[in-house]
Amino acid sequence: MKKVLFTALSLAAAISLNATVYATVNGKDVTEKELAPLLQGIGNVDIAALNAEQKKELIDKGIDLMLLTDEAKKSGVMDEDVYKKELEIVKDNLALRVWQAKEASKINIDDKEIADFYNKNKARFTEPARIKAAQIVVKTEAEANDIIKQLKGLSDSALFTKFAELAKAKSIDPQAKQTSGELGWMPSDQVKPFADAISKIKDGQITTKAIRSRVGYHVVLKEESQAKKQLSQSEAKPFIERVLRQQKAAKVVEQKAADLHKNAKIEYK
Repeated sequence: MKKVLFTALSLAAAISLNATVYATVNGKDVTEKELAPLLQGIGNVDIAALNAEQKKELIDKGIDLMLLTDEAKKSGVMDEDVYKKELEIVKDNLALRVWQAKEASKINIDDKEIADFYNKNKARFTEPARIKAAQIVVKTEAEANDIIKQLKGLSDSALFTKFAELAKAKSIDPQAKQTSGELGWMPSDQVKPFADAISKIKDGQITTKAIRSRVGYHVVLKEESQAKKQLSQSEAKPFIERVLRQQKAAKVVEQKAADLHKNAKIEYK
Protein backbone atom coordinates (compact mmCIF):
# COMPACT_ATOMS: atom_id res chain seq x y z
CA MET A 1 0.00 0.00 0.00
CA LYS A 2 1.32 3.42 -0.92
CA LYS A 3 1.88 5.56 2.16
CA VAL A 4 -0.03 8.85 2.34
CA LEU A 5 1.82 11.77 3.88
CA PHE A 6 -0.10 12.93 6.95
CA THR A 7 0.34 16.60 7.79
CA ALA A 8 -2.87 17.46 9.60
CA LEU A 9 -1.33 18.24 12.96
CA SER A 10 1.18 20.74 11.61
CA LEU A 11 -1.68 22.51 9.85
CA ALA A 12 -3.78 22.52 12.98
CA ALA A 13 -0.87 24.10 14.85
CA ALA A 14 -0.52 26.80 12.20
CA ILE A 15 -4.25 27.59 12.32
CA SER A 16 -4.09 28.13 16.10
CA LEU A 17 -1.27 30.68 16.01
CA ASN A 18 -1.88 33.68 18.24
CA ALA A 19 -1.76 37.32 17.18
CA THR A 20 1.09 38.57 19.37
CA VAL A 21 2.77 41.49 17.59
CA TYR A 22 6.59 41.30 17.68
CA ALA A 23 7.39 44.22 15.36
CA THR A 24 5.92 46.43 12.65
CA VAL A 25 7.33 46.80 9.13
CA ASN A 26 6.13 49.68 6.98
CA GLY A 27 2.98 49.76 9.11
CA LYS A 28 2.35 46.00 8.94
CA ASP A 29 2.39 43.81 12.06
CA VAL A 30 4.85 40.94 12.39
CA THR A 31 3.02 38.16 14.28
CA GLU A 32 3.42 34.39 14.61
CA LYS A 33 1.54 34.11 11.31
CA GLU A 34 4.50 35.69 9.54
CA LEU A 35 6.99 33.65 11.58
CA ALA A 36 5.17 30.30 11.05
CA PRO A 37 7.34 29.15 8.09
CA LEU A 38 10.49 29.79 10.11
CA LEU A 39 9.10 28.08 13.23
CA GLN A 40 8.19 24.97 11.23
CA GLY A 41 11.69 24.93 9.77
CA ILE A 42 13.20 24.64 13.26
CA GLY A 43 10.69 22.15 14.60
CA ASN A 44 7.82 24.43 15.64
CA VAL A 45 9.81 25.86 18.55
CA ASP A 46 7.81 27.98 21.01
CA ILE A 47 8.92 31.61 20.62
CA ALA A 48 8.51 32.13 24.36
CA ALA A 49 11.20 29.49 24.95
CA LEU A 50 13.82 31.45 22.97
CA ASN A 51 16.23 33.85 24.63
CA ALA A 52 16.25 37.50 23.57
CA GLU A 53 19.03 37.08 21.00
CA GLN A 54 17.40 34.06 19.36
CA LYS A 55 14.00 35.77 19.31
CA LYS A 56 15.41 38.90 17.64
CA GLU A 57 17.19 36.78 15.02
CA LEU A 58 13.94 34.95 14.25
CA ILE A 59 11.95 38.18 14.03
CA ASP A 60 14.55 39.75 11.72
CA LYS A 61 14.28 36.75 9.38
CA GLY A 62 10.50 37.09 9.45
CA ILE A 63 10.84 40.76 8.55
CA ASP A 64 13.09 39.86 5.61
CA LEU A 65 10.50 37.35 4.38
CA MET A 66 7.74 39.98 4.59
CA LEU A 67 9.80 42.52 2.66
CA LEU A 68 10.77 40.00 -0.02
CA THR A 69 7.15 38.83 -0.35
CA ASP A 70 5.95 42.42 -0.81
CA GLU A 71 8.65 42.96 -3.42
CA ALA A 72 7.59 39.79 -5.25
CA LYS A 73 3.96 40.93 -5.33
CA LYS A 74 4.93 44.36 -6.63
CA SER A 75 6.90 42.74 -9.48
CA GLY A 76 3.72 41.42 -11.10
CA VAL A 77 4.48 37.69 -10.81
CA MET A 78 0.92 37.02 -9.66
CA ASP A 79 -0.27 37.75 -13.21
CA GLU A 80 2.12 35.25 -14.80
CA ASP A 81 1.05 31.78 -15.98
CA VAL A 82 3.64 29.96 -13.89
CA TYR A 83 2.24 31.60 -10.73
CA LYS A 84 -1.32 30.62 -11.62
CA LYS A 85 -0.32 26.99 -12.28
CA GLU A 86 1.59 26.78 -8.98
CA LEU A 87 -1.38 28.35 -7.18
CA GLU A 88 -3.66 25.51 -8.33
CA ILE A 89 -1.18 23.00 -6.90
CA VAL A 90 -1.12 24.87 -3.59
CA LYS A 91 -4.94 24.87 -3.50
CA ASP A 92 -5.02 21.08 -4.00
CA ASN A 93 -2.45 20.53 -1.25
CA LEU A 94 -4.30 22.87 1.10
CA ALA A 95 -7.61 21.09 0.46
CA LEU A 96 -5.96 17.77 1.37
CA ARG A 97 -4.39 19.19 4.53
CA VAL A 98 -7.64 20.79 5.73
CA TRP A 99 -9.50 17.51 5.15
CA GLN A 100 -6.79 15.61 7.05
CA ALA A 101 -7.09 18.07 9.93
CA LYS A 102 -10.85 17.49 10.06
CA GLU A 103 -10.35 13.71 10.09
CA ALA A 104 -7.85 14.03 12.93
CA SER A 105 -10.28 16.15 14.97
CA LYS A 106 -12.82 13.31 14.90
CA ILE A 107 -10.47 10.84 16.62
CA ASN A 108 -10.87 10.23 20.35
CA ILE A 109 -8.02 9.15 22.61
CA ASP A 110 -9.09 7.51 25.88
CA ASP A 111 -7.27 7.60 29.22
CA LYS A 112 -6.22 3.93 29.01
CA GLU A 113 -4.40 4.55 25.73
CA ILE A 114 -2.60 7.52 27.26
CA ALA A 115 -1.63 5.54 30.36
CA ASP A 116 -0.33 2.60 28.28
CA PHE A 117 1.75 4.89 26.09
CA TYR A 118 3.15 6.75 29.11
CA ASN A 119 4.11 3.58 30.98
CA LYS A 120 5.81 2.08 27.91
CA ASN A 121 7.73 5.28 27.14
CA LYS A 122 8.28 6.75 30.59
CA ALA A 123 11.99 7.33 30.05
CA ARG A 124 11.16 9.70 27.19
CA PHE A 125 9.22 12.03 29.45
CA THR A 126 12.04 13.64 31.39
CA GLU A 127 13.34 17.17 31.42
CA PRO A 128 17.14 17.47 31.71
CA ALA A 129 18.75 19.49 34.47
CA ARG A 130 19.05 23.08 33.29
CA ILE A 131 20.05 26.56 34.39
CA LYS A 132 19.09 30.10 33.51
CA ALA A 133 22.07 32.41 33.43
CA ALA A 134 23.40 35.77 32.29
CA GLN A 135 26.97 36.80 31.55
CA ILE A 136 29.27 39.78 31.17
CA VAL A 137 32.22 39.26 28.81
CA VAL A 138 35.27 41.51 28.95
CA LYS A 139 38.72 41.44 27.37
CA THR A 140 40.90 41.28 30.47
CA GLU A 141 40.91 39.51 33.81
CA ALA A 142 41.39 42.86 35.54
CA GLU A 143 38.14 44.17 34.04
CA ALA A 144 36.33 41.01 35.12
CA ASN A 145 37.68 41.31 38.67
CA ASP A 146 36.54 44.94 38.83
CA ILE A 147 33.02 43.90 37.82
CA ILE A 148 32.99 41.15 40.46
CA LYS A 149 34.08 43.76 43.03
CA GLN A 150 31.20 46.07 42.05
CA LEU A 151 28.70 43.23 42.38
CA LYS A 152 30.08 41.88 45.66
CA GLY A 153 27.64 42.11 48.54
CA LEU A 154 24.58 42.61 46.34
CA SER A 155 21.72 40.12 46.26
CA ASP A 156 18.24 39.57 44.89
CA SER A 157 16.83 42.40 42.74
CA ALA A 158 19.75 44.73 43.51
CA LEU A 159 22.20 42.18 42.10
CA PHE A 160 20.10 41.45 39.02
CA THR A 161 19.61 45.15 38.26
CA LYS A 162 23.28 46.05 38.69
CA PHE A 163 24.36 43.01 36.66
CA ALA A 164 22.10 44.05 33.77
CA GLU A 165 23.48 47.60 33.87
CA LEU A 166 27.08 46.40 33.77
CA ALA A 167 26.33 43.91 31.00
CA LYS A 168 24.94 46.71 28.81
CA ALA A 169 27.81 49.07 29.64
CA LYS A 170 30.82 46.75 29.79
CA SER A 171 30.21 43.50 27.91
CA ILE A 172 31.96 42.99 24.57
CA ASP A 173 29.18 40.59 23.56
CA PRO A 174 27.52 42.47 20.64
CA GLN A 175 24.02 41.46 21.82
CA ALA A 176 24.49 42.48 25.44
CA LYS A 177 22.99 45.94 25.02
CA GLN A 178 19.71 44.35 23.89
CA THR A 179 19.77 41.26 26.13
CA SER A 180 21.43 42.61 29.32
CA GLY A 181 23.71 39.56 29.05
CA GLU A 182 20.81 37.09 29.28
CA LEU A 183 21.61 33.59 28.01
CA GLY A 184 18.20 32.09 28.79
CA TRP A 185 17.60 28.49 29.86
CA MET A 186 20.22 25.90 28.89
CA PRO A 187 20.81 22.21 29.68
CA SER A 188 23.39 22.06 32.46
CA ASP A 189 25.73 19.80 30.50
CA GLN A 190 25.92 22.34 27.66
CA VAL A 191 27.11 25.26 29.78
CA LYS A 192 30.79 24.68 28.99
CA PRO A 193 33.28 26.00 29.94
CA PHE A 194 31.19 27.37 32.81
CA ALA A 195 29.72 24.13 34.18
CA ASP A 196 32.24 23.55 37.00
CA ALA A 197 32.18 27.13 38.23
CA ILE A 198 28.40 27.43 38.07
CA SER A 199 27.85 24.13 39.87
CA LYS A 200 29.64 25.58 42.92
CA ILE A 201 27.32 28.58 43.35
CA LYS A 202 23.67 28.88 44.36
CA ASP A 203 20.81 30.43 42.44
CA GLY A 204 21.01 34.23 42.57
CA GLN A 205 24.81 34.30 42.91
CA ILE A 206 27.68 35.24 40.60
CA THR A 207 30.90 33.40 39.91
CA THR A 208 33.55 34.72 42.29
CA LYS A 209 36.39 34.26 39.81
CA ALA A 210 36.48 35.21 36.13
CA ILE A 211 36.07 32.32 33.71
CA ARG A 212 38.45 32.44 30.78
CA SER A 213 37.44 31.39 27.26
CA ARG A 214 38.74 32.03 23.75
CA VAL A 215 36.65 35.22 23.52
CA GLY A 216 37.61 36.78 26.85
CA TYR A 217 36.80 36.68 30.55
CA HIS A 218 33.28 35.91 31.77
CA VAL A 219 31.39 36.86 34.91
CA VAL A 220 28.30 34.67 35.15
CA LEU A 221 25.10 35.19 37.13
CA LYS A 222 23.26 31.96 37.93
CA GLU A 223 19.66 33.16 37.98
CA GLU A 224 17.73 29.90 38.41
CA SER A 225 18.30 26.16 38.17
CA GLN A 226 16.12 23.10 37.79
CA ALA A 227 17.07 19.52 38.57
CA LYS A 228 16.35 16.68 36.16
CA LYS A 229 12.62 16.03 36.30
CA GLN A 230 10.39 13.07 35.50
CA LEU A 231 7.21 14.43 33.94
CA SER A 232 3.98 13.06 35.34
CA GLN A 233 1.40 11.40 33.13
CA SER A 234 -0.81 14.50 33.33
CA GLU A 235 2.09 16.72 32.25
CA ALA A 236 2.91 14.42 29.34
CA LYS A 237 -0.75 13.96 28.35
CA PRO A 238 -0.97 16.75 25.70
CA PHE A 239 2.09 15.39 23.86
CA ILE A 240 0.86 11.79 24.08
CA GLU A 241 -2.56 12.77 22.75
CA ARG A 242 -0.95 14.48 19.75
CA VAL A 243 1.23 11.47 18.97
CA LEU A 244 -1.59 8.94 19.29
CA ARG A 245 -4.00 11.09 17.29
CA GLN A 246 -1.43 11.50 14.52
CA GLN A 247 -0.76 7.76 14.45
CA LYS A 248 -4.45 6.90 14.29
CA ALA A 249 -5.22 9.60 11.74
CA ALA A 250 -2.41 8.36 9.49
CA LYS A 251 -3.98 4.88 9.49
CA VAL A 252 -7.42 6.34 8.72
CA VAL A 253 -6.06 8.32 5.79
CA GLU A 254 -4.09 5.35 4.45
CA GLN A 255 -7.16 3.12 4.63
CA LYS A 256 -9.25 5.77 2.91
CA ALA A 257 -6.64 6.03 0.15
CA ALA A 258 -6.66 2.24 -0.29
CA ASP A 259 -10.47 2.16 -0.55
CA LEU A 260 -10.55 5.01 -3.06
CA HIS A 261 -7.76 3.40 -5.06
CA LYS A 262 -9.61 0.08 -5.16
CA ASN A 263 -12.86 1.63 -6.44
CA ALA A 264 -11.33 4.16 -8.85
CA LYS A 265 -11.18 3.58 -12.60
CA ILE A 266 -7.43 3.60 -13.24
CA GLU A 267 -5.71 3.17 -16.59
CA TYR A 268 -1.91 2.83 -16.55
CA LYS A 269 -0.17 4.12 -19.70
